[in-house]
Parts: sequence; structure tokens; C-alpha cells
Amino acid sequence: MQKKVSKDIIEKWLKGWSLSRDLPLPFQYKSGFKINVNDEKQKARYVFSELNDDFFQLANSINEPWIFLKVCASFDDFKDKIPEKWKVQPQGYMMSCVSPMNFSNTILHDDYKLEFEAYNSTFVVKIVTKNNELASIGRVVIVDDLAVYDRISTEINHKRKGLATFLMKELEKIALSKGVSNNFLVATEQGKYLYESLGWELYSLYTSIVIPAEKSKI
Repeated sequence: MQKKVSKDIIEKWLKGWSLSRDLPLPFQYKSGFKINVNDEKQKARYVFSELNDDFFQLANSINEPWIFLKVCASFDDFKDKIPEKWKVQPQGYMMSCVSPMNFSNTILHDDYKLEFEAYNSTFVVKIVTKNNELASIGRVVIVDDLAVYDRISTEINHKRKGLATFLMKELEKIALSKGVSNNFLVATEQGKYLYESLGWELYSLYTSIVIPAEKSKI
């Protein structure tokens, strides 16, 4: 059974998500939160820590495409309670970790070097080749007592070289230097296995639904 999800953590994570992407900060919408993303394929997102009447009211009232509803629940818990116009997206996994993460003897090969940037409350770590080709990148945002990890990715021709693990180690160093050891992120199916190997645990399923453009006229 889905455990109770902290609305406070969801709010902090959403703030970090917004700061990382240089978007407007989330604001409360009834029992959940809303972010105006203003992207062609994601106009806005509503996020709820649990299934409730506010979530279902939106699911029934929204007809516009590319507005996402997101909730800390399994799709099976509500798929029969929403109109068919909504399409489920790939499963997300909210994950948490209290430092330290589990790192083996992780070293960066001589073919690569580190670069650092910062903006808002966001710290960016890049792993690049000697020719300045981007190999891996990730961000950590400090929101009060929470370190929000976001947009962790490795370019396809640089995968399976331990870069993502090394990147996470560098991001954790930044969080610890700020006195923060409570870590949070949302993982894809593929990323989930990496984070589990580093000591992260599942906090909650995170399910997203949207009305695609071709379904919006139904």
C-alpha cells in the first residue's frame, strides 16, 4: 500500500526542480501544487502528494493538451477513475537517500575532466572530454534542508564508463559542503537501478498523465 507522502518534501523538490530549469516557482493549488512550465509539450504541471478529489476534479475538467497531472500513486490505483483521454507516461520513481552514498573506488579516467557552474541555488557538474565534448552532466539544488538532484544524464557514446556514478559523488560533495545530507530525486526506470546501487531507496511511485494533442478534441 502506498505510504503517506510528505507534502513538505514534495514542495521542496518542486522548488528545486523549478530552480534547476529556471522556471517560475511552484505555487499551491488546492491540496497540491502547480508550475507554469510554458513549454510547447508541457504547458503546466499539477502535482499531488496523494489521490484526492482535487486530482480527480482536474482530470475531469481539463481538456487542453500538454497539461500534466502528477501524483504519488500507482496508475493502477486510479486508471479506471479518469476519462480515457488521459494517457499515462513512463513510470517515475521518487527516491531518497541520507548520505553517505555507497561509492566504490570511483575514479575519473584521464580522458575526462570536470567543470563546474552555478546559478540560482543550483550547482552544475559536467564531465567533458579533453576536446570539451560533453559526456555527462547533473545538477543539485539546495532547498532548505533538502538536496534535490536533477537532470542527471550521460551521452550515449560515454555510457558504461562509470561517469554517472562519479558525477553523483561530486554532486553529493557539494550538498555535504552546504551541510545537507538529505537527498531527493525522481528517477526513470533506467536511472532507478543506478541510484539503488548507490544506496538510494524508493520513496514513492510517481505517475504522470497527459492529454496528447491528438486526443484534446475528444
